[in-house]
Amino acid sequence: MPSSVFKSAAQVTSSNLPSAKSIFLALTFCILAQANAASRAKNAPMSPPTAISSTAAASTSAPDPDAMLIEVYKLLAQNKLNAAQALADKLVAAYPTFRLGYLVQGDLLMMHNFPVTTFGAAKNAPPDKLKDLRDEARARIKSLSERPNPNLVPRAVLQLRDDQKHVLVVDANRSRLYVYENQAGKLKFVSDYYMTQGKLGVEKIKEGDQKTPLGVYYITSHLPGSKLSDFYGAGALPINYPNEWDKVNGRSGKGIWLHGTPSDSFSRPPLASDGCIVLTNPDLQKISETVEIGKTPVVISEHVEFVTPAKWNEERDSATKLINDWRLDVESKSDSRWLNNYSSKFRSPQGDSLSVWFDKQQALFAGTADLSIKLSDVTVFYYPGKENLLVSTFTQESRFGKNRNVTRKRQYWAKEANRWKIIYEVVI
Repeated sequence: MPSSVFKSAAQVTSSNLPSAKSIFLALTFCILAQANAASRAKNAPMSPPTAISSTAAASTSAPDPDAMLIEVYKLLAQNKLNAAQALADKLVAAYPTFRLGYLVQGDLLMMHNFPVTTFGAAKNAPPDKLKDLRDEARARIKSLSERPNPNLVPRAVLQLRDDQKHVLVVDANRSRLYVYENQAGKLKFVSDYYMTQGKLGVEKIKEGDQKTPLGVYYITSHLPGSKLSDFYGAGALPINYPNEWDKVNGRSGKGIWLHGTPSDSFSRPPLASDGCIVLTNPDLQKISETVEIGKTPVVISEHVEFVTPAKWNEERDSATKLINDWRLDVESKSDSRWLNNYSSKFRSPQGDSLSVWFDKQQALFAGTADLSIKLSDVTVFYYPGKENLLVSTFTQESRFGKNRNVTRKRQYWAKEANRWKIIYEVVI
């Protein structure tokens, strides 16, 4: 962490703190150091952490629990145990079901009377529960050290439709969900939230594997909490897993939702769901206010890459040209030009090979002297996962002779020998 926000371990241990408190602080800084090391290893161009004062935290009606938590650590590093205790008390008062807050509060209370030699010093506490809370502390602290630089944008989101007001970007490694607003085609960072993913991480393959899927999805509905069991908290936002790319790759499962937490629990550990993305109830309610059913994309990545607007514009222009060149090649009715856009591995939704599928496409325009194609409402994403993929969705209006045909189409482009080729195409 930057020295302007946190003291170094050497500064802490050289102070006049009792030895037990020094041990606690050393453990705290171990958490911070691990988070920082992970950040440096990823070379993530993020903004520095933003700390808040205890006065500011107390005056806010709904203070940020992450910012309050990190402020407690900051006050400890300054040898201000009473101030840290007061802020921890305010944290649990603001969030009475925040178990991590109670753990920190309990440690601080014990510090007043006897040595505390570990993070989470409650006697007879279940080791697995303590590990969960330590993992949550690391994830929350790390998120403030890696808050997205507002001058950078997520590389995966290349183009949104004009009527898509927001996009949700999930970073599994950071246990974070970012909300971006679409401002005339440019992305603006709005907010970010702590989130829980599957018990066994990401890259869902099959039903019951307790993993969260990677990919580009859409919110399909809003289920209010009043119509669900308490387990889902304030409600749920289902997504369209498995999508067509999941299905063609044999991925199974269902019921992947963004949802809240039970009334007796403010949050859950970073790895704790059966594959869903779990948020606190207040955060889910805020997100629910921004989403539009059937329109809002949810991009779930293992690690979100942030790039400069210049780099983003360059890649966006390349993707736009790729799709427009495809349009011109189809319009030309030249078999070689048209086919040159497709991979030899191409399979249609019906399982047809490229040659069989292409014969059917040609039949649609047989005997037509002229063909014009217009594309609108285009979206483009780099598809998260191990494959090098682009996914583009658009409305295609084809005019040939006296005929007019309008379809909504989605294409998956794979990188083959430094060239993008369509590997899958479907009318949606």
